[in-house]
This record gives sequence, structure tokens and C-alpha cells, in this order.
Amino acid sequence: MEPKVNYVLVGSFVAFLGAAVLAGILWLGKTDYRGSYDRYEAYMKESVAGLSVNSTVKYRGVDVGRVRDITLRPDNPEEVLLTLDIVRGTPIKTDTVAVLETQGLTGLATINLTGGSREAPALAALEGQDYPVIKTGPSLFFRLDEAVSRLLSEEGLAQLIVHLDSAAVGVAKILDEENRTLLKRTIKDLSDVAQTIAAHRTQIDQSLNGAARSADNLVKLTASLNAQVPVLLAGIDKSVAALGTAADELARTSKTVGTVVNEARPELQQFTKRTLPEAGILVTELRQLTSTLTRVARELEREPSSLVFGRKAPRRGPGE
Repeated sequence: MEPKVNYVLVGSFVAFLGAAVLAGILWLGKTDYRGSYDRYEAYMKESVAGLSVNSTVKYRGVDVGRVRDITLRPDNPEEVLLTLDIVRGTPIKTDTVAVLETQGLTGLATINLTGGSREAPALAALEGQDYPVIKTGPSLFFRLDEAVSRLLSEEGLAQLIVHLDSAAVGVAKILDEENRTLLKRTIKDLSDVAQTIAAHRTQIDQSLNGAARSADNLVKLTASLNAQVPVLLAGIDKSVAALGTAADELARTSKTVGTVVNEARPELQQFTKRTLPEAGILVTELRQLTSTLTRVARELEREPSSLVFGRKAPRRGPGE
């Protein structure tokens, strides 16, 4: 007997497998069926060798899309039209620039987007354009190729020859007879200096050894100072503390003296107003008394008998 076949199960499996294959194809192809890409165009004025369909588009090194199509512009065959699919939401601004970059030695190329300042408006399609057009910039190899081409052109070679000739003339002027003589003399002087240094090598070694010993002594002196400085600072701290204590004592003594003076101020005022004038009168009288006693003492020294008999009458003159 033939086995029974469940055609519904087989049909379901085939349908599921077909859907899975279709989903895988769509995912690998990154088609627009998901609606997650925005389309842009870019015009390249240089060769796009190494760039192919589905090549990566990067924004500051981050993968943001792929190259959808590569064709020549119908209206300008000197430019290459690149159609780019870029992930929706990528900040493509009016100052964003697309640059062709070659990946190492493999020769494969990618599109790298740079620029895009925060203040710039978003890029939009202009009138007559199907999609927004991103500005392009020259790649590194294109700039190098242009520089080498300018250098190797007839005009560039002529300028290079002129510059080399000018340099040769300048070198010839510099190395004239007088300068060559000076150069020889300088070389000879340097040779003499080298010979002199070699002749005094022993003295130089001794001087260097002495300098090394001096450095060692300086290190030892520094270590000794480092050991003694804390002790010195401690002594200074004690002296400062003692000085502060003495200053406090002096302040207290001054305060005490001020208190005593304030308490004795009435007696001092009375002494100044009454006693000092009387003392001045007494001193004046003592001076007068002293003067009188001095005259009496002098008269006694001259005539001691006058103390008993009194003063003699003055002698009369002739005819009195």
C-alpha cells in the first residue's frame, strides 16, 4: 500500500521555506522594501576605480549606507554619477562632503562623508533634481596625482630646473675662494681644539672627578642640613613662643602701670598744682640763703676777728 501524504503540511513547509528564502534575499540585497533608506546622488570628477555597487558608505567612519548605482552623467561624461542609499535619519547637511577613500593595499574604495555642522540645514533636493545632491571633494590620491602631474608637466619641469639652477648658483656663491679659505681655517681650528682637548685629557678627567666629588660633598651637606633644619626650626619655634609670652607679660605690666597711674592721677594733679610751686619758692629761698652764707664765709676767711670784734671801721684818708 502507498503511504498517506499530508499535502497540507508539505505545502505549508514549502511556503515557509520560500518566504524565508525571499526574506533572506531582501535582507542581503538591502532593498528599499523596508523603506529605511533615503536616496542621494553625488557627482565625482575623478576616477572611481575600486568602487563598485554595494560598496560601503561611511559617515565619519561609521557605516550608514551603500552605493546603489554607478554611471556616467548623461549631460557631462567627465563626471561619474553615484546613487547612494543612506540610512534614514543620518544627518546629511548642506555642507556634507563625499570623498572617495581607498582601503589600504586592496584597492577597494568606499565613500566617506565628512562635514555636516550642527547649524547647517538638512540637505534637500533642488528644483529639477530627482534626489538631493551631496557635494564631493577630491580624494588623497587625486590630490597627489594632480601635484605629481603639475610637477612633471613641462612648465613644472622648467620651474624645477630654474630652481635647481638658482640653488646651484647660490651654493657656488657661498663656496667661493674666500669662503672656502674660511672653511678650511675653521676646520683647522676645530682640529687644533680637538688636539688640545686630547692633550689635556688627564686634567679634564681630574676636573670632572673633582666636580663629581664636589657634587657628592654638596649632597652630604644637603643631607646634613636636612637633618639639622628641623632642630633649628624647633628652636626658633620655642624662641617665638617665649617672645610671645614676654610680650603678653609686658602687655599685662603696661596695663597694671596704666591702672596705677589712673588711680594716682588726683594726687599727682594736687602735687603738681600745690606742692611744686611751693617747692620752687623754697628752692629760691635756699639759693638766696646759700648766697648769703657764702658771703659770710668769705668775710670770715678774710677777717676771722670780725666774728668777735665786729667789722673794723674803714681807715680815713689823708685830710679827713
